[in-house]
This record gives sequence, structure tokens and C-alpha cells, in this order.
Amino acid sequence: MTTDRVFGQLPDGRDVRLLTIGAETGPVVEVLTLGATVHRLLVTGGDGVRRNVVLGHPDVAERLASSDYVGGTIGRYANRIAGGRFPLAGREVEVRAHDRGNSLHGGPEGFDVRLWDVVSHTDDEVVLTLVSPDGDQGFPGTVTATVRYSVDGDTVRVAMEATTDATTVVNLTNHAYVNLDGEGAGTIDDHELLVEADEYTPVDATGIPPGGHETVEGTPFDLRVPTALGPVLRTAHPQLVDAQGIDHNYVVRGSGLRRAAVLTSPATRTSVELWTDQPGVQVYTGNFLDGTRRSTTGGLYRQGDGIALEPQLFPDSPHRPEWPSAVLESGETYSATLEWRFTEV
Repeated sequence: MTTDRVFGQLPDGRDVRLLTIGAETGPVVEVLTLGATVHRLLVTGGDGVRRNVVLGHPDVAERLASSDYVGGTIGRYANRIAGGRFPLAGREVEVRAHDRGNSLHGGPEGFDVRLWDVVSHTDDEVVLTLVSPDGDQGFPGTVTATVRYSVDGDTVRVAMEATTDATTVVNLTNHAYVNLDGEGAGTIDDHELLVEADEYTPVDATGIPPGGHETVEGTPFDLRVPTALGPVLRTAHPQLVDAQGIDHNYVVRGSGLRRAAVLTSPATRTSVELWTDQPGVQVYTGNFLDGTRRSTTGGLYRQGDGIALEPQLFPDSPHRPEWPSAVLESGETYSATLEWRFTEV
């Protein structure tokens, strides 16, 4: 199902393309060159109905106006960096801060609002690349990033790589919001979530970890067995109240490519396993979807209409030398892989 069409134009007249991969016997993915974005992802549920299971925006203008990172490739640094500054190679780097005094997802003009170039496009794979110049949003070094989307059976794979010509930090992820009942079907309250983690990372009121990881035992963050999300999100735990839901890093057990989470809709009998080689996964329950941004089907997205499961390094890791490092040196290649493995239940 290889298709390539113009989705719209940027304000400067450049075309945004929509590229489709996959086949209707399995997942079909529509990818935008704007942000290397997952625009739609169609799968057949356990109830036999074929539906789009990710959130998206209807046109270029809405994507550029949105601050929700819907479906985009996030960089240079996914999650937050405290104060928009950090030590690197003996000096202090200052980057653009736009979220309660912190840098979030690479700055106000991150990779998710950039026009990526198409390297190749086949029936089951599309490869896109972006060159981020030295000083982009304040980050040092010219970084060349590549994202490879591929479909194999019931699996959608997202492989990300980056190189640099000078010491910098890199932490890439994908920010797809999933709703296994279908885009526009309502909230994910009845979805069940399992996270393969014994610890999570508490944060302060600005989303920055004030300390280390803590056990999930005895807290609403304990998702080690499939747990309905609605009751969790409405508990009085101060971490949930401050964040208006879950917006927290989980420390995934093990290393290498392994299962990090399982999301299931009992209503549509559809499940997706998230596999990753990253140390953490940020679970974000769409807390700040506020009814101001339009959906692909003409509605307005509201709190909890989708959940983002974002594999990545830990938040604010440039300030935490004891955590896995985000530093990328010239001559090295950063790589991160995630997979969405769909099954019927």
C-alpha cells in the first residue's frame, strides 16, 4: 500500500507529504514529513473492526498551532531539562526554555515541527532524515537524525539514529497518543495498562525530578499487573494531582530490546505491546489536551482522549551523571528502537 501524496503546505510554500506503508492484512501507517509524524495507524481489533488507533491533526496549520506533540518525533532532547541549562564538556550550555522555566522536548521549535527529508519509501518502510544545525534551540553540534518506520506482520517498528560533529546531548522518542477504541472514541479510562517497572520517577511541580527513583509498591503508579486507568487517574496521590494525571518516567526492568508496557482495550479486544531498548518509558495520559485542538475526524481533543507511551532516557539526565547518559560525541551513533506489537484479545 505504497502511497505518497501532498498533505498540505508550510507557510513558506514547501510541501508536507503523507507517506503510507503496510498492508490491510496488518497495520497500515501514515507518516507525515512534518515532524516525521505518525498521522494515522490502522489496525483490525479483536472485534473484527478496522480502526485508526492514534490521535492526529487534520491539516498543517493545526499541527503547527498545537503544543501537544501529537504523533511527532521528539528531539533533540525528549522530556525536560531543568532551567534550560546543563553542564557539558566543561562548560554550561543554555537551551530554549518554554515549559515552566524548563526545556521540554527539544525546545519550542523541536524536531516535531520540522520538515524532514524522505530518504526512501517502499511498501513496508519509510526512512526520513533531518539535519539540525549547530546552535539549534541552543544545543551544540550539527546533528543528523534518521527515523525508519517499518511494518512487519503485526509489528510497527520505529528505529531512530543520530550522529553529531561536536559533543552534544541526544534523546529521541515518538509521541504517538494511542486509543485502542479508535481515534475520537472518547477517553482511555477503560483501557488497562501494564508497565514492566518496579520504580518510577517522582517530579516537582515543574516536571523535574527532585531526587531519585522510588518504588511503585503501595502507590497508584504500581502497574505491574493490567490496571484500569480511570480509577488510577482519579486517586488523591499528590503526584497525580500536581500532574493532572500520569506524566512520569518508569524505570523499565532489564536491558536491550524488551517488553516495557502492554495497553489493552477490553471493549474492542485489542492490545498493543510496547517494546524498547531504552531505560525508561514516560507514561503520559493526555493530561493537557484541553479541547482547543482539532482531530483528524473533526472533533476536539480533551483530557484523556489518548495515552502516550514514550521510550527514552530519564528526564533531566544531563544533570544526573548517575543515570544513563545522553551525551553523544563526534564519531558515535545514537540509536533507539521501539516496537508496537498488536494482538487481538
